[in-house]
Amino acid sequence: MRISNKKSGTCLKIFFLCLFLLFTVSCAVSEKQAVKKQADARSGISAYTQYHRNDCSPERIILNLTETPSKSQAVTWRTCAKAKDPKAQIASVADSPALKENLRTINTVSEKVRVGKEKFVYHYSAVFKNLKPNTIYAYRVGTGDNWSEWNQFKTAGKNHKPFKFVYLGDPQENVKSMCSRIFRAAYKKAPDANFWLFVGDLVDNGDKDEEWTELFYAFGWIPRMTPMMLLPGNHEYPDKRHVQGKAFKLFQLWRPHFTLPENGPRGLEETVYFIDYQGVRFVMLNGNEKLEEQAKWLDRILAENPHPWTIAGIHQPVYSTAKYRNDSKLQNLLVPIFDKHSVDLVLQGHDHTYSRTYKMKGGVRAGKNEKGTVYVISVSGPKFYQVKTHYKGLMAKMETGRQLFQVIHIDHDCLLYESFDVKGELYDSFTLKNN
Repeated sequence: MRISNKKSGTCLKIFFLCLFLLFTVSCAVSEKQAVKKQADARSGISAYTQYHRNDCSPERIILNLTETPSKSQAVTWRTCAKAKDPKAQIASVADSPALKENLRTINTVSEKVRVGKEKFVYHYSAVFKNLKPNTIYAYRVGTGDNWSEWNQFKTAGKNHKPFKFVYLGDPQENVKSMCSRIFRAAYKKAPDANFWLFVGDLVDNGDKDEEWTELFYAFGWIPRMTPMMLLPGNHEYPDKRHVQGKAFKLFQLWRPHFTLPENGPRGLEETVYFIDYQGVRFVMLNGNEKLEEQAKWLDRILAENPHPWTIAGIHQPVYSTAKYRNDSKLQNLLVPIFDKHSVDLVLQGHDHTYSRTYKMKGGVRAGKNEKGTVYVISVSGPKFYQVKTHYKGLMAKMETGRQLFQVIHIDHDCLLYESFDVKGELYDSFTLKNN
């Protein structure tokens, strides 16, 4: 049937009108999706998290050292929806994929955690016990048909044995954007590090889950294979200028993310603790609260130290090198104890500078053949402060403006400390002897 020119023109108009409306609606939908995507990106929410937001896929998996690292290991993870009967499984590693032949299944501790006004997530933890020293194990976490991949770790040796670890100062700001590369540089430099040690301010606002999303994005799979030893900084707490009294307490997102030792003073569990690792006693302190209680505890556990090396970690520095900062209270409380028990090395953050003292004793440089303590401050993130010269005479090195990581080797009576920049180039180093 032939269509008249008039009808043909009308049909074309209708056709183009429909195309225009379809294009307009499509653009509006695309613009709305783009706005949402930008908002999610600003808040640190990845496409992966959006996709898995309502399922039981394990995420934020992290290993932590226990107080008995030669025979146990802790693992923590979370899901966005509540998992039914979550488990952790472990098997000693063979030279084949036959992991299920000697598989052990471990029950977990579960916790519902609020991360928004009407949003909750679910954190889980398990401790693998009765492990063999110096042994590689494979593990996975999950439930039903929703398991993580198999990962593996190695237990500590039972006795004094050479090892290395990575020490990092505050990541804190722009963690996804600017700290991913420093973490990767550290792993590339020391892929066989036995663990990583952080001295606080992992994020800028410890009560904001989106910032923890950025941290675990930057970590990638590293904490699934390399155990972490951590302590809180001031940004894992409210601002003391605005919050006082009982309201000043550790943000609720710290403990669900980690499973750390509870052998410190009461009320400071998983923020103050010690771990004995292959001839070294590591003591992690919390510079934010209950300092007098910690000092008494520290004196006692160092008096009972059977190991030749002692390393302490605390967020707030004893000898501050950031402009406008100085905390003599820490000097008065801690230095006499460090001196009394011959602490070798104190690892610190907070000042967003780099500094290293000479060997110190009694607040001054130790003699050439005298025992002393080296105090180090470092920063892994992109935020920096100006340095001050108040303690310049005590400093072997002092600078600002570099993202750094440190690899520390301990081999019986020798400690080798090396600091590297993001290019993997050596920035600072020194050696301590334990005679």
